[in-house]
Amino acid sequence: MIKCLLVEDDARVASFVAEGLTDKGFQVDRVADGFEAVNLISKNEYDVVILDIMLPGIDGFEVCKVTRKRNIASIIIILSALGDPEEKVKGLEAGADDFMSKPFHFKELLARINAHIRRKQLEQGIFEADKYADLEINVEQNIVKRAGKEIILTPREFNLLLFLLRNREKVVSRVEIAQAVWDIHFSSNTNVVDVYINYLRNKIDKDFSFKLIHTIKGRGYMLAQKSDES
Repeated sequence: MIKCLLVEDDARVASFVAEGLTDKGFQVDRVADGFEAVNLISKNEYDVVILDIMLPGIDGFEVCKVTRKRNIASIIIILSALGDPEEKVKGLEAGADDFMSKPFHFKELLARINAHIRRKQLEQGIFEADKYADLEINVEQNIVKRAGKEIILTPREFNLLLFLLRNREKVVSRVEIAQAVWDIHFSSNTNVVDVYINYLRNKIDKDFSFKLIHTIKGRGYMLAQKSDES
């Protein structure tokens, strides 16, 4: 799941962006103050920071500068009504990766976020992890195929499968899954992980010759091409 910090003091804009990103499967935290933004960025590992310039506390330019001085590599996209070329240059020189002017189209914002994430994945050498055996995931388009057949998943199922795929041939516990996919502390009183694993199995494994999702008794689950249930 992609973790995003939205730093915006306009409640209407913040709600619009947060709702749109959440619908696309992002985990979104919201703040409206520059100091609080720096605090959260320093304590959490965000994939993306969407940042307004005119903020209470310190402005977006200073948030950028502090973030980069602390060697935090989150993707930073400035989203601001200050759209003059000088402001854009100032934002990029402060450490932002991109700059969008308000008003904006949400589809363009989403496309830019995905483009930066895809580029970062390529730089980190993990993009090939989106293919395994006869299973393929297109992260940008949210498309899943197995043996060439497209499989429709909900956003939560998609994120769960992506987590399993990027940890392929490795046992992941229910706690790890809950924290990565739901960002919650796992409780033994809930069976949400098991329920969603069953949802995935019905879509990913049921109609195919060999199984990819395996239960490792007492430990958790594993996505692997060949493994015995044990």
